[in-house]
Amino acid sequence: MDSEDDMHDANDVESLDEDFYSGETEEAPMDYNDYDDDADDYFDDADDSDRIESRRPEQNFTILKESDIQQRQEDDITRVATVLSISRVAASILLRHYNWSVSKVHDAWFADEDRVRKTVGLLEKPVVQHPNPREITCGICFETYPRTKIQTATCGHPYCFSCWAGYISTSINDGPGCLMLRCPDPTCGAAVDQGMINLLAPDEDKEKYARYLLRSYIEDNKKTKWCPAPGCEYAVNFDAGSGNYDVSCLCSYSFCWNCTEEAHRPVDCGTVSKWILKNSAESENMNWILANSKPCPKCKRPIEKNQGCMHMTCTPPCKFEFCWLCLGAWSDHGERTGGFYACNRYEAAKQEGVYDETERRREMAKNSLERYTHYYERWASNQSSRQKALADLHQMQTVHIEKLSDTQCQPESQLKFITEAWLQIVECRRVLKWTYAYGYYLPEHEHAKKQFFEYLQGEAESGLERLHQCAEKELQLFLNTDGPSKEFNDFRTKLAGLTSVTRNYFENLVRALENGLSDVDSNGAASSKATSSKNAAGSSKGRGGRGKGTLRASMASSRMTDDNHWSCEQCTYANAKSATTCQICNQQRR
Repeated sequence: MDSEDDMHDANDVESLDEDFYSGETEEAPMDYNDYDDDADDYFDDADDSDRIESRRPEQNFTILKESDIQQRQEDDITRVATVLSISRVAASILLRHYNWSVSKVHDAWFADEDRVRKTVGLLEKPVVQHPNPREITCGICFETYPRTKIQTATCGHPYCFSCWAGYISTSINDGPGCLMLRCPDPTCGAAVDQGMINLLAPDEDKEKYARYLLRSYIEDNKKTKWCPAPGCEYAVNFDAGSGNYDVSCLCSYSFCWNCTEEAHRPVDCGTVSKWILKNSAESENMNWILANSKPCPKCKRPIEKNQGCMHMTCTPPCKFEFCWLCLGAWSDHGERTGGFYACNRYEAAKQEGVYDETERRREMAKNSLERYTHYYERWASNQSSRQKALADLHQMQTVHIEKLSDTQCQPESQLKFITEAWLQIVECRRVLKWTYAYGYYLPEHEHAKKQFFEYLQGEAESGLERLHQCAEKELQLFLNTDGPSKEFNDFRTKLAGLTSVTRNYFENLVRALENGLSDVDSNGAASSKATSSKNAAGSSKGRGGRGKGTLRASMASSRMTDDNHWSCEQCTYANAKSATTCQICNQQRR
């Protein structure tokens, strides 16, 4: 499917906007005054579509349905057969051998035709002659059959129909290797073509063979892959060159072409692989055991303390009773050791340094577990928020847009700003989710980078929460009304403004992470490159980073944009001169 419109149709809820993050942008800062002057004109159908399309880079992949795959396969076979003046069956064998690369077939064939024929098993004449054409002995069962009951490949080795059928059926049931089937004679390399399969195999085996042949066109081709979503039968043809590996299938699943995991831009595939492995590995279980349990002094099984006193009893069959603090036998304890609530023996041993290494290991495990939990909880939380946003988007597209169109007396084409906001939320949740995996693997000693990363992540997350709340909560007020509302145009301006501002935040974040936070210098400050990139993206925040380092990745604080408006320091919205608080984020004017 080559059409841009088809690729971004309303049901393709996840395809949307890797598109919003395409690296350096030429887009100038958006002047929200346009909304105030003429909101209806701004959201005219044609203008709205052009505005959305202008932010989308040229698509570098094509979604292929089964009919598209079959057509491409047939076209390649026809092209090779025509150029090389060979049969379509022979062209198919050649293409399979060279992984369906037409150029490789042509290069190899014209370089050394005889060598290619020998390699793939395309013989020009039989190697076995039959002096008695009336009766021939089968090479497998050694029965004699009339010539009409014997079939041969191009090599001429004779086998009866029954033996051929059994050989072919066994090969097909063994898997895709049947596509490279050769003559049953161990010394012969002649290819068994599809014509032989269609002549001798039962219908069920012919269907399997055709399925293997179709799938081989995708699986053997370096430029094509199947969509990894469960149950999806679409394939993707990818044209490398843009540096963006995110692909969105028609089934609404987005994935990375490079590693076939779910789309994870701007985080690299290596980080994603480590994060997924860590989430599924037993390492964190062991960390938890180490941080929250102690081994029984007798049987060494880990024990978790679930009651208040220090008197511990191991589970059967061990049943050893010991002190939780010093791990000594409980029989050695009494009032002189502090009773149930303290252990003087432990305190004395601790002062002597007996428990230093054990306590250090336990503390390290606990800190490691707490750090991992911090990032994982936020990673998982944004994943669940994204799933909820997808459900809300589907509900909006299928039900609420039509209802709003009726109640507000506006055509659906002028309500695209709502869908665009939800698409932005879905994409931002995906990006934000993977930034927590990025943050987990960011080296602790690189304080300046960590500070800059947390600043950008915090600004992006803050903008996203404002947008999500506006789309989720404030829109509900208009869904519950029975007639047109005078405040709807104000809501339109606010939601569209928040969408644009949030997009700018995330463009800054994505660009910084893809550049490896290279805008941060060795002194802990963001270089002037960060400032220029933020200016280009239209972001005009003026807050510094957290901690001691100073982030020079911001523009000046709130300032007059012209004689009648001032720009908000928090969200860059152009407010009327008379306003004392921002209409978008309620930030006080400074």
